[in-house]
Order: sequence, then structure tokens, then C-alpha cells
Amino acid sequence: MVSPSVAMEQDNGAGHALSDFLMQLENYNSSIPEFVVAYYLNASGFESQDQRLIRLIALAAQKYLSDIANDALQHCKMRTNSQVTQSSKNQKGGPKEKKYVMTMDDLVPALQEYGITAKKPHYFV
Repeated sequence: MVSPSVAMEQDNGAGHALSDFLMQLENYNSSIPEFVVAYYLNASGFESQDQRLIRLIALAAQKYLSDIANDALQHCKMRTNSQVTQSSKNQKGGPKEKKYVMTMDDLVPALQEYGITAKKPHYFV
């Protein structure tokens, strides 16, 4: 059983960590503009004047999008590595930096991992 004094110290440590996080959040500039996040929050019926909360939601959305993009990149790398051609085996010279192109073939499986169904429109097939 935890003594009350130890529990209070843990609460103070958690409160200090939270206040530090909120201070860092005030100086953070998200890739998703705050007015875009605020617009979609208002469109969904959520109203808040607290900019820290809007920045926190923008940070969560940015993390979500970056995870999807990273998973799609991993799918792209696996797809391109499995498409090794005879000409690439015979190339001489040093290793070159590969450029990857994300296609719907890479994005669809990554989105499915997050429960999102995406399909190509018929006119792109």
C-alpha cells in the first residue's frame, strides 16, 4: 500500500510534468494550422477558446497523419524491394539514394491498418 505522502509526491511530479508539457505546447507550431483545426472542430460541434487545447488536437492530428504516412512509406519500400529487376542487379557504381513515390497501392494498406477504407475512383484504374 502506498503511503499518502508518497502519493502526493507522485501527484506533484505528474502536475509538474503536465505544466512543463503545456509550456512546451505554447511554443509549438504544428504543421496543421490552428485555424484549420479550429474550423473542423467548430464544424463538428466542438467550441473552445483555449488555444492550448486546439494546439493539442493539432499535435494529435499531425501525429496520426505522420504515422499513416510512415506506414505507407514502409509499404512502398517493401513493394519496390520486391520488384528487383535484372537491370538493377547489373548496375555498377556506388549505392544511390532511392526516391520513393507513394501511390494508392501503398496508401490503401496503411489506411486499412487504421480502419479507413479508401478506393481508387474508376476513372484512374
